[in-house]
Amino acid sequence: MGLPAYLTKSFSTLKPATLLRHLRFMSNVPENTVYGGPKPQNPHQRVTLTHLKQKHKKGDPITVVTAYDYPSAVHLDTAGIDVCLVGDSAAMVVHGHDTTLPISLDEMLVHCRAVARGAKRPLLVGDLPFGSYESSSNQAVDTAVRILKEGGMDAIKLEGGSASRITAAKAIVEAGIAVMGHVGLTPQAISVLGGFRPQGKNISSAVKVVETALALQEAGCFSVVLECVPAPVAAAATSALKIPTIGIGAGPFCSGQVLVYHDLLGMMQHPHHAKVTPKFCKQYAHVGDVINKALVEYKEEVANGSFPGPAHSPYKISETEINGFMSALQKLGLDKAAASTAAAAEKIKMSVSSNGPAND
Repeated sequence: MGLPAYLTKSFSTLKPATLLRHLRFMSNVPENTVYGGPKPQNPHQRVTLTHLKQKHKKGDPITVVTAYDYPSAVHLDTAGIDVCLVGDSAAMVVHGHDTTLPISLDEMLVHCRAVARGAKRPLLVGDLPFGSYESSSNQAVDTAVRILKEGGMDAIKLEGGSASRITAAKAIVEAGIAVMGHVGLTPQAISVLGGFRPQGKNISSAVKVVETALALQEAGCFSVVLECVPAPVAAAATSALKIPTIGIGAGPFCSGQVLVYHDLLGMMQHPHHAKVTPKFCKQYAHVGDVINKALVEYKEEVANGSFPGPAHSPYKISETEINGFMSALQKLGLDKAAASTAAAAEKIKMSVSSNGPAND
């Protein structure tokens, strides 16, 4: 099958090797339509475990953001974030649940695929949701395989450091899948922890954080998330480990930091979301206020008829075509529709003459 004419013309001046490179990484070439299309992918920009190891070795902080959909993934891509975590916190942030427990594997896979379509640069890590890996190592491996094959992720994350979790992490690594560990506050274990409570606040708990992180490293994890632990405890774990630590509410001494996209942007402004946005999160913007203002303004403009105006009514029909259209309507017995067409055309004509022609 030959190339379409517009592609033949575009690539006629390219050398064969360059042409093959363009075709290999171009999933689609958008035409001049109402909507655009995906951009060509550049696999050479993808962050890998090797890149993270190099950053860790040099002492360069690793940036991680938790995101759940295509638009946020594109933003992470543009900002140059190192790692995108598709977290089971989507259960709370996106689906409105009070905990992370209700989200299913199939729901997580939908979020993973959406992020994978939008984030072409970051390393992509998908959470194993509650109930999808606890029964056995075989179940854990099967779930991890689905996260990569069906979700388009590069690695998985699992919570906790019990013997069964360590065994599961090791089995997943041995299956050829990169694993990120998670210790400290592990939201999937709130039934045991008694709620969303910080960990490592006494000697035994602090030692357990470090020992669990070391066990996950021994199991083959490439990094460990430290959540809601005192900064000195996180510093100890970071010093004891040879792999990067990613802190969330764990102070400044970790190898990197992670925040949730919605939290750091200040999107959750409704009082209902106060229980979702954690105390440790710094809001780098107040996007929620901007969104609310825009929605109210949109509502008002629709209500008063100022939107859409000429500038946002871009599709034109000539006067000759309008007259023919009205005649056709009248032949169909739709006199009222023909009159509405005439009135709309006249109103648009008057609006354009008073405001000037709209931009194409």
